[in-house]
Amino acid sequence: MRQYSADLTPPWKKPKPVPEVPAEPGLVVEEPGTGFCGAVIRCEAGTVTLEDRFGKLRVFPMEPRGFLLEGRVVTLVRPTSSTPLRPTRTASGSVAVPGARARVARAGRIYVEGRHDAELVEKVWGDDLRIEGVVVEYLEGVDDLPSIVAEFAPGPDARLGVLVDHLVPGSKESRIAASVTSEHALVVGHPYIDIWEAVKPSSLGIEAWPRVPHGQDWKTGVCKALGWPSENTAAVWQAILKRVNSYKDLEPELLGRVEELIDFVTA
Repeated sequence: MRQYSADLTPPWKKPKPVPEVPAEPGLVVEEPGTGFCGAVIRCEAGTVTLEDRFGKLRVFPMEPRGFLLEGRVVTLVRPTSSTPLRPTRTASGSVAVPGARARVARAGRIYVEGRHDAELVEKVWGDDLRIEGVVVEYLEGVDDLPSIVAEFAPGPDARLGVLVDHLVPGSKESRIAASVTSEHALVVGHPYIDIWEAVKPSSLGIEAWPRVPHGQDWKTGVCKALGWPSENTAAVWQAILKRVNSYKDLEPELLGRVEELIDFVTA
């Protein structure tokens, strides 16, 4: 007798198998039924908790074929290990030194333009800076940079590094940076109008940072273009900062400049 399969579904109608992906903390996925996109916060009792870029939490059942990862259908599963591994690298990519004590602060300093710049540097390079004893301070702009450097009075044992936003040829910032001539002070910068732009769009789930017309406040323009709450850019920044987990989430134009300043101050 001819044997027939109990499954009469034509092969072309059978769902294709999809990969199973461990729901590790930080994994960014989308729940297609609601369109909610967020990072995995926790995974328990057959559910997964996601947090979107504004800090909103949603709990979803971990059903087969229930999520999208970079546009592809996947099945989330619980991670195999319940014990988190001790990181061997810091957020900046340096070798981690477990239990290392913070060094007494050096006389040298790194200055950045604003609070957001300082918070981003602290999140990615904080471990390295504490081991090296380097303090980061913010200036609220660089219009008075020459007088600020003169007041600091950098020297061989008190070097000063300055990180400037939008340091491109012909800009106001480039002219100000060129006026600092001390051999014990180093002024470097990145090409972005604001430090927000140094965060990779892919880390935030957007295709690109929108262009904002000249003369319009950049942060406000970005928030309006992306549908973010423009009336509270401070909250938007905190949501952006949460999505930065390591140097991999930042553009190389910023990474190189910060590393250069740390090397200069600690030389």
